[in-house]
Amino acid sequence: MGYGYGPGVGEGYDKIILIISRASGAPVISGAIKYAADLVKGGFCSIAAKEFESAKRAGLDELLGGRKNPKTDVEGDVKVPPKEVVTAEITGIDVMELDDAVLTLYREGIYAESGMGCTGPVILVSDANYDKAIRILER
Repeated sequence: MGYGYGPGVGEGYDKIILIISRASGAPVISGAIKYAADLVKGGFCSIAAKEFESAKRAGLDELLGGRKNPKTDVEGDVKVPPKEVVTAEITGIDVMELDDAVLTLYREGIYAESGMGCTGPVILVSDANYDKAIRILER
């Protein structure tokens, strides 16, 4: 819509979080602020909560029951390394390969997180593991 990246939506969220790029100009910033105000006035959080309730009644939990979150669970024989501060950003990863890239680093004992940066998908690792992670992902 040209007003930033839109609201983050998740079960149990009680706040509205919107993100804009630091490269955004005044029209986008203005639009994002107006959009955020409209979400508050429209009761976005309560509407989202009702939608999650409806989805659960329709079987969402059963549908997603077998899925694992690679950031918090054991994925097959891959154990998640101990969490650490991740400030080094690896760009150029295809969005469809983000989870596989994180699991690849986990297998090598490197804690990583996936995310979305201003220019697209990113893998975040600690500064100390950055060079090693690049070498592993380039294989």
